[in-house]
Amino acid sequence: MLHSSSSRRLVLRSVAAAVALAGFGSAVFAQEVVKIGYSGPLSGGAALYGKNVLTGMEMAVAEINADGLEVGGKKVRLEIVALDDKYNPSESAINTQRLVQEHKAPVVLIPHSGGSFAVQTTNERLGVLLLSYTSVPTITARGNKLTIRIPPEFTGYVEPFTRYAMGKFGKNLAIANADHDYAKAWTAAFKPAWEAAGGKVVAENPMSYNRSTDFYSGVSRVLAAKPDVMFIGGASEPTGLVVKQARELGFKGGFVIIDQAKMDEIAKVTGGYGPLEGSIGVLPLVDDSRPHAKSFVERFRKANPGRDPSSEVSLNYIAVHATAQAMRLAGTTTDANAIRAKMNEAYRSLPAKYNVHDIEGIDEKGGTIANTYVATVEGGKVKQVTLRELTSK
Repeated sequence: MLHSSSSRRLVLRSVAAAVALAGFGSAVFAQEVVKIGYSGPLSGGAALYGKNVLTGMEMAVAEINADGLEVGGKKVRLEIVALDDKYNPSESAINTQRLVQEHKAPVVLIPHSGGSFAVQTTNERLGVLLLSYTSVPTITARGNKLTIRIPPEFTGYVEPFTRYAMGKFGKNLAIANADHDYAKAWTAAFKPAWEAAGGKVVAENPMSYNRSTDFYSGVSRVLAAKPDVMFIGGASEPTGLVVKQARELGFKGGFVIIDQAKMDEIAKVTGGYGPLEGSIGVLPLVDDSRPHAKSFVERFRKANPGRDPSSEVSLNYIAVHATAQAMRLAGTTTDANAIRAKMNEAYRSLPAKYNVHDIEGIDEKGGTIANTYVATVEGGKVKQVTLRELTSK
């Protein structure tokens, strides 16, 4: 049996411990949790594409949380809330509504133009910043005040891609790319540019890359017109099948590949870069010689054994880092307009470690600016070159 004074001391120690524990608990719970929304294809033909985007976002969030994020004097922890929209624009709009209403997300990333256009009808009213992973110029040209276009606009590819492919193979072009909104936008820009350069479109047969795994009939149709160059692209895996089947059907010319499709992922389907001989497209990140790009690839491989990152991973990784930086600079995690106002400064002030593609900032409409590196395949090997270098030749 304890003496009364001993009992009092024990009670006092217990109370002190409880108070200290309560204080510790309040410090833990003082950390603000901020949700970054994602709506993209996580099932169907474009699932790999959507998962690559999400992987880049998650890698950035892991680094930001490990480094420690402080906004307006408060410690902040970021979390990704990811919803599958199956590449369906109406689902993107519904998901965004959910992400804002249920998760209070101040920022939502959409990795396709159709979904981005759908979200733009409501995002200003909802007060949510749209990070749009599409290089369609109209995404930012429409004047939506809460939109950031993550990649530089694709129109920068059109002239140098045309010059390279026509100069190397000839003037007859077959259009055999995907039939979704983004691919249609590419066709609308590329076809007149090819013709203006003195070329001829001898066949036009867009295909449903997201719903098919057999492109023999569609490819046969365009090859009957004897093209020198095939204009192709959509999600990487089906694009690889189009290349593979075109070569199996005897096509000897070059490929102009829209920037959604990634050569390194196409090569996994085609069995190497040999079938891509004479192609021009986006530079595989694993072949990028810049030191910070090499460092990023190493960090990604360490976190994802057996996998290589694509630019879908890295560009969206940069966008999330820039968003966190913009929150720091704006002093808010909730005011989408204030965060948007700091995005140019955020990109420009990102350490090179996180700015894998040397993004130079954003223009007044919200589109990123960079001297983009692309790739040609010559002698079965990837050759690195910038768009500015191709244009100056």
